[in-house]
Amino acid sequence: MRQSFLFTSESVSEGHPDKVADQISDAIVDLFLAKDPQARVACETMTTTNKVVLAGEIRGRGIYENGEWAPGVLDEIEAAARATVKRIGYEQDGFHWQTFDFSNNLHGQSAEIAMGVDEAGNKDEGAGDQGIMFGYATDETPGLMPATLYYSHKILERLAADRHSGAAPFLEPDAKSQVTLAYENEKPVRATALVVSTQHKRGYCEKGEHADAAKYGELRDYVLGVMKDVLPAGFVTDETKVYINPTGAFEIGGPDGDAGLTGRKIIVDTYGGAAPHGGGAFSGKDPTKVDRSAAYVARYLAKNVVAAGLARRVTIQLSYAIGIAEPLSVYVDTHGTGTVEEAKLEAVLPQLVRLTPKGIREHLKLNAPIYSRTAAYGHFGRDADGTHFTWEATDLVEKLKAAVA
Repeated sequence: MRQSFLFTSESVSEGHPDKVADQISDAIVDLFLAKDPQARVACETMTTTNKVVLAGEIRGRGIYENGEWAPGVLDEIEAAARATVKRIGYEQDGFHWQTFDFSNNLHGQSAEIAMGVDEAGNKDEGAGDQGIMFGYATDETPGLMPATLYYSHKILERLAADRHSGAAPFLEPDAKSQVTLAYENEKPVRATALVVSTQHKRGYCEKGEHADAAKYGELRDYVLGVMKDVLPAGFVTDETKVYINPTGAFEIGGPDGDAGLTGRKIIVDTYGGAAPHGGGAFSGKDPTKVDRSAAYVARYLAKNVVAAGLARRVTIQLSYAIGIAEPLSVYVDTHGTGTVEEAKLEAVLPQLVRLTPKGIREHLKLNAPIYSRTAAYGHFGRDADGTHFTWEATDLVEKLKAAVA
């Protein structure tokens, strides 16, 4: 295992076009789960200049039954999409929450999928799809997340909070960040490169016909101040390479600047490249889809392993087949940092949480409208509050310690 190296992760803001799509998709998931906790949702969103398009398969009581939409639901779907864009803050000529063209192409779930997934008689509920899912945890940060991703998220969260509060009125919603840290003895010690590209109001740019040196200096000083506030003391030095809006101007952004699609930021959503990813996106999917729920429980198990002191870093893989309840495999890798054998953890973890789709949903209380908050700034490393981000709880620590003793 390497002791000293550079590593980089990126994040994108709530106003990034792909994240706008993720948030709309998860707003639809929440809308439907609030009506029917057993609702089936696979909602994809596409955003572009003044346009939002939904597509996918759905089913649920009071939503879509027997080939018919329930009264008023179509209006509620559009209202949820517009409310999401309004909350993000888009009121631009090229993308405005009130005026974008809206197209809903959601339709009923395939009967063949329902047959394989639904619980019936002696048949347990099956996984909503095949696939592999990964969970990861590391002791680099208090939330047991990779430091490079953690700080990338925190920079953009701060920019968004200041934009919404009015403390940074020159900012617009779209933004990206990137953090490169130097590791020594496997621990992050300083930033070698920091990048922020943030959409801004007219004139706050270094180049182009609207360039204003004073305004650009105000934006640059503000962003640099956020970087220094967010990263640990001493991480930003005179040798840190800092790039703020390196193209020179970023006035056109969001869905007007580039199309957005649900599920295109899966590495931002998870571990910033520090761990493998199974390939499946989370947003827009109800928790019977193991792309989402099994990735959540894998993170939950990994976080508890590290929190229990059984490893400083751990990766967990689960695999499933569509229509089959039990996982096909459970794999644990402690990357040489473990205090117990990995095979023992592989045997113990499924005894602490039933790793079927239904077992995961019940243990983590996933059949609830809790997903809109996950769709920006990462699904992991967030604060559990008993309702949201239940997979971030460390309530298995004592059970784990007892099981491997």
